Amino acid sequence: MPGKPPVTSSVHVAAAVIVNDRGQVLLARRPDRVHQGGLWEFPGGKLELSEDVRQALVRELEEELGLTPTASRPLIRVRHGYPDKSVLLDVWRVDGWRGTPHGREGQPVEWVAAEALTRRAFPEANLPVVTAARLPDRYLITPEPGVDWERFLAALHRSLERGVRLVQLRAHSLDPAAYRRLAEQVLGLCRGGGARLLLNGDPALVRELGADGVHLTSPRLLTCRERPLDVDQWVAASCHERHEVLHAHRIGVDFIVVSPVMPTASHPTARPLGWKGLRELTELSRVPVYALGGMTTDDLEAAWEHGAQGIAAMRALWGAAG
Repeated sequence: MPGKPPVTSSVHVAAAVIVNDRGQVLLARRPDRVHQGGLWEFPGGKLELSEDVRQALVRELEEELGLTPTASRPLIRVRHGYPDKSVLLDVWRVDGWRGTPHGREGQPVEWVAAEALTRRAFPEANLPVVTAARLPDRYLITPEPGVDWERFLAALHRSLERGVRLVQLRAHSLDPAAYRRLAEQVLGLCRGGGARLLLNGDPALVRELGADGVHLTSPRLLTCRERPLDVDQWVAASCHERHEVLHAHRIGVDFIVVSPVMPTASHPTARPLGWKGLRELTELSRVPVYALGGMTTDDLEAAWEHGAQGIAAMRALWGAAG
């Protein structure tokens, strides 16, 4: 393309989002003399010949920080093109290790609260990783509330007690006024339970109520020509096909939900993507992806292995469900 310098090299990097038992993430500051110098980053480095990602990660964390990971799993893969190089970041989440992390190469390192990551300056390729580090591995989609809101709210409370920290209020059966009334009550519960609430509805209501973000259905996504909320609120979208994922990128969503991965009782005629189809869309995506459709907590590991942030579910995460 005229006026655009060609990409001259491609680099495959293994990186780690290292999380301690306080929910803080370990960052390192890049030396001023290197590419993207002076910015903060997630520790890691280039794969050497004949190394796989796990081997490179173990070696890099020992060389850079003096630690050996004991509990780790895939988090996100990010492809990014700079003017002078392209980068594939293979990012793993590390929750357990031996050793005391310190900058063995003289680089400053610092534990930072996950929610404070957005206040640090990172290389552009790291920005989806910042989002992934802030998101949980489970995304609850509420069932229709029916007429017994008391029962609905009690079930939501049980979900929050069981550790749900990201909720989408999906209530297509309600008119706008009723949805607003329910959303106010759900928001209060989520605030008390330490969870973030995304509204499946008009983005204006998010701003009005002070909810945490909006979840766009695929039809609503395709009508958007720009991001509907400011960057301090979440924007998520439902995607089923390649063109929806690409449009989600164009308007700047924070994460997407891909479905249906497996057959579901609620959409029996929908053709499932399967794990292979999920992998194809996670490889295409430049933002974190949740797998939806027939998912249970037993599917978390498979979702991670196929590039997803985790699972989105209704029945499996609702109330007293297992």
